[in-house]
Amino acid sequence: MVSAAHPVTPGTRAVTAPRPRTGGEGPAPSATAPSATGPSATAPSAGGPQAPVREGRRVPRFVWALPPVALLALVFLYPLALVVQQSVSPDEGGTSLAPYGDVFASESFRSALTTTVWLAVGSTAGCLVLGFVLAMVIAFVPFPGGKAVAKFIDVFLSFPSFLITLALLFIYGNVGMANGLWTDVTGGSSGPFDFLTTPWGVLLAEITYFTPFVMRPLLAAFSQLDSAQLEVASSLGAKPARIVRQVIVPEALPALAAGGSLVLVMCLNEFGIVLFTGAKGVTTLPMLVYSKAILESDYPAACVVAVVNIAISVGLYSLYRMVSRRVGA
Repeated sequence: MVSAAHPVTPGTRAVTAPRPRTGGEGPAPSATAPSATGPSATAPSAGGPQAPVREGRRVPRFVWALPPVALLALVFLYPLALVVQQSVSPDEGGTSLAPYGDVFASESFRSALTTTVWLAVGSTAGCLVLGFVLAMVIAFVPFPGGKAVAKFIDVFLSFPSFLITLALLFIYGNVGMANGLWTDVTGGSSGPFDFLTTPWGVLLAEITYFTPFVMRPLLAAFSQLDSAQLEVASSLGAKPARIVRQVIVPEALPALAAGGSLVLVMCLNEFGIVLFTGAKGVTTLPMLVYSKAILESDYPAACVVAVVNIAISVGLYSLYRMVSRRVGA
């Protein structure tokens, strides 16, 4: 029977409201429409189903790397290329390896190379020993102001190298505090401290300046060391030397490798310390570059020495990366 409130016209079907289901008739069938999202979804239209919507073509990753690489090449690689080009361009003109032969055959280059290597190796060894001892004291020996000292190390890293050299000159220079105190006490005309203008003075200045560069990674490594390991080793009767050798040193090896490699490369390229100590008899590769370029105006020879210095630095950096991978840094 059709209700009078809803007349039915011919050709149409009567629509009746669904009856509520009781508990025994089961769940009502789902009346939700299929999802129209997703890459394969199509939208109905009068002309039939649409084709699947395709995503736009992605830009290759190397395209995004081109701008920063081009900027680095312009700022860093182009000047290096000019140095290399000048090193094979003698004053007579043309392109030749004659500047390399002349520089390698000179006594000044061999002496500067030897001085640079032994100063860098000696400074690195001193920084490793002194930095390891000081880092252990700060990390494992409680004393008032220990945290302030650790914070000062971070500030010390920002100091310029010539500032430390000037401080040493004020203390151990020919007219420094130590010599002045000696002459006041003994009445002598001069004091005994005159080593700053020798290779030993340069070595002391470099160790003083670069030791915090070793201490900083060591303090970070020691902060990750579980103190329970030290307590267990001590309770088992291990002496302090054995605890250091078997517990602390293995944990410190990656930090020692990282800090020592960094100090070695920086000592090879150090210029300010050697210049400000006034050590006339100490000529390193950077000082030789300065002498050839500024004092003698021999630019091909200066560029040859610079290329050799760069090659040594890059080789040491590659060695540092290899050692770091092996020790897990």
